[in-house]
Amino acid sequence: MDDATHYVEFARAFVRGRLGLDHDLDDDALWRAAAAAELRLHKFKRTGPLPRVVHVLGALRGLEPTSILDVGSGRGVFLWPLLDTIRNVAVTAVDREPHRAVDLQAVAAGGITRLAAHQADAVALPFPSASFDVVTVLEVLEHVDAPERVAREILRVARRFVVASVPSHPDDNPEHLRLFDADGLTRLFRDAGAARVQVDFVHNHMLATISVDVPGQVSPHAARRGLTAPTR
Repeated sequence: MDDATHYVEFARAFVRGRLGLDHDLDDDALWRAAAAAELRLHKFKRTGPLPRVVHVLGALRGLEPTSILDVGSGRGVFLWPLLDTIRNVAVTAVDREPHRAVDLQAVAAGGITRLAAHQADAVALPFPSASFDVVTVLEVLEHVDAPERVAREILRVARRFVVASVPSHPDDNPEHLRLFDADGLTRLFRDAGAARVQVDFVHNHMLATISVDVPGQVSPHAARRGLTAPTR
């Protein structure tokens, strides 16, 4: 295993966190311990750059978030590139599946201190309102029973922006409950209270950048420019 093929930093942390191993243990000993415990490390394998992931990372760099909440992190298809690329921002990851949340918590416990992880359902996030500068919800909305409730809850905990992605074409995934079009995705967030929704198309997916207006809230960018009124 090396950095060319895997997100080794996060794989190391996962093994340490799951097995309670010393942080000074060398890689050979780590991988032997992982094999003995039958830990699966394939989730940390680097794949070819997915266009939607590249687009989201570019959007996030432009938004300059001070904190990020990733809703529905799953196996980390987006989370690992995010942590690898944007290294100076605290990231909180949530997933409703207990085993996914345990794996995410292991990575945090194993030494990735800028990552926090929780088990939570997207319709009832355990955070105060306006807790995170930017919230990402990627390949999630097509899976949920009540996307309207999820959209409202995500907007509640976001201070400035939400970045969302969904498939734009039918596929054979049996876990997909619905297919959005651009109007439907826009309406979903506008009905939930978003100020603006911009939708772009990237290789069989739609990516939406959703602006959140919080009454009385001054964005970090506005504060740097000396503005006192909320950015709209």
